[in-house]
Amino acid sequence: MATVILLRHARSTANGAGVLAGRQPGVRLSDKGEEQARALVDRLAGVPVRAFVTSPLERCRQTLAPLLAERGLEPVVEPGLAEVEYGEWTGREIKDLVAEPLWKVVQQHPSAAVFPGGEGLATVQARAVAAIRAHDARVTAEHGPGAVWVACSHGDVVKAVLADALGVHLDGFQRIVVDPASLSVVQYTETRPFVLRVNDNGGDLSGVVPPPAQEERAPSSDAVVGGTTGP
Repeated sequence: MATVILLRHARSTANGAGVLAGRQPGVRLSDKGEEQARALVDRLAGVPVRAFVTSPLERCRQTLAPLLAERGLEPVVEPGLAEVEYGEWTGREIKDLVAEPLWKVVQQHPSAAVFPGGEGLATVQARAVAAIRAHDARVTAEHGPGAVWVACSHGDVVKAVLADALGVHLDGFQRIVVDPASLSVVQYTETRPFVLRVNDNGGDLSGVVPPPAQEERAPSSDAVVGGTTGP
């Protein structure tokens, strides 16, 4: 199978504003976010990305725009990677939400959390993982098992995908940190995924690209006893 770079969208006008933006319209990248999006061009310069997949929301499309312009590619829009549907919580201030009984469930037992008028976090994980695996299979079929592709989504969505890849119960996904414009990398194999990076904020990603000798071979599902030798 291919290797996916999970990209959380760059910093938005809602990040740090104390409001749960969710899917409400008008949320764009902040000035800092636009800077982060431009920086992705250099961060991924040495990575031969074969395909880009994105959440439908504007802040994800904006995050990918500099990369797409530089590479002359168009993204595939994937509803399965959309932000959580927070329902009646959308647009509310965090300081008010922390007083809601559901807040503790979201923090301590997220697998049981269902947002009023929205969706449950377990449903979010199921549709996001299904979307990632479907696109990974498509990219592998089109470009081979050595292909690398990028999926741009949202914090809780990326965390849910990473929890699945790590074999961590959804109730533990709040332990995973995913910053705006951070890159996390997962390589799927026949029987299990390998997590190569989590919340990378500027490191060299060349090590996640399979060497030429392995580009036509499916990655092994066996872990390296004693640890890998590195790139």
